[in-house]
Amino acid sequence: MSKFGSFTFLGMALLVGDSFERERREMVRFQIEHRGIKDAATLSAMTAVPRHRFVAENLLKNAYDDGALPIGHGQTISQPYIVAYMTEIVKPQKGQRVLEIGTGSGYQAAVLAQIVDMVFTIEVVPELANAAASRVSTLGYKNVKIKVADGYYGWKENSPFDAIVVTATTEFIPPPLLEQLKDGGRMVIPVGSPFFTQSLMLVEKQGKKITTHSLIPVRFVPFTRN
Repeated sequence: MSKFGSFTFLGMALLVGDSFERERREMVRFQIEHRGIKDAATLSAMTAVPRHRFVAENLLKNAYDDGALPIGHGQTISQPYIVAYMTEIVKPQKGQRVLEIGTGSGYQAAVLAQIVDMVFTIEVVPELANAAASRVSTLGYKNVKIKVADGYYGWKENSPFDAIVVTATTEFIPPPLLEQLKDGGRMVIPVGSPFFTQSLMLVEKQGKKITTHSLIPVRFVPFTRN
């Protein structure tokens, strides 16, 4: 893949009637709705995106399990509930531009792309970025742009962003991401030591004022730097 890959969603539910449709609907009902996720757009996106297309073939039977799964290079595809929770928290809407730090398998980006106009996502591991680019292209997305880079610095040329979703833990919030968050924007980011339980933080920006709220304890892989 070149340094940048650009893909966009076709605007329809993905693979309706596929062999995992029942598992996916049960995942949304029992793992997500029953735990309190109420946002209709988030629930619709989680129902539409074929999670089994984002895991290795030998893990297909576990694609809709209630937990994270390895995707190689020390990274994981997050637990479905956590993906839904982080999506709901940033309040995605049509017309928005969202930055994701940590593309991984591309699953979180695909969920966001079901809702917003454009997703910009950064992955530091080229092999993961290559695989995610191929995956989202095959699935028909055109509103996802993938960049191979150090996510600490964000994606300044496409800022400001309505929301930022960070899918790896860091010991502090990177200042460039705060700068690139739009006035009135929301960021969700796991903060803490990679060796202990971290806190998922909601960051809100109003003018020059930054407020943070601790949400739930989480365990994410470390924020990888170049």
